[in-house]
Amino acid sequence: MFRIYTIEDTVRVDPLYFELDLEESVLKVLRNRYERRIDPDFGIVLAAWNPQNISEGKVIPGDGASYHKLSFDLLAWKPELNEIIEGEISEIVEFGAFVRIGPLDGLVHLSQITNDFLSFDKKIPAFVGKESKKVVKKGDVVTAKISTVSMKGGIADTKIGLTMRPEGLGKDEWLVAAEEKKARKK
Repeated sequence: MFRIYTIEDTVRVDPLYFELDLEESVLKVLRNRYERRIDPDFGIVLAAWNPQNISEGKVIPGDGASYHKLSFDLLAWKPELNEIIEGEISEIVEFGAFVRIGPLDGLVHLSQITNDFLSFDKKIPAFVGKESKKVVKKGDVVTAKISTVSMKGGIADTKIGLTMRPEGLGKDEWLVAAEEKKARKK
């Protein structure tokens, strides 16, 4: 889930940035410090902006840098367990499908795509249901549920598991077909 936070912090502005406008130097420091990192409270920090209420600053003897208290805004993305997401399939491999969700790809394991037996078609590449004939391939937009999240270490080490098996998830055409089937039964 994407969220915007307003943060209060103290930043150290290196003397290298003294020739810049204070707001500009503080923004550079904030971006270097926060962006493209995983924070345990916020998730993956995508952007830092809008520094405001910047204090005059203090210099600690022997350091040479100035320290400024301020507030600023952060845009972060943190996947939540059981969150329903919509994403595009970015890659199909023999063991599942990778779905682009936010700034990362999540994996829908082969066993979590549908309740049908699926076979992998290397030519397309795609998964095809044995009985239902459901097809899922690169570029398809799907609705899935986040089933596992592991945000240890850096962004490259983050793992997100997805499922499309519960009713109401999967490709839109699957959902439309299921509704039509229910309507015919009535």
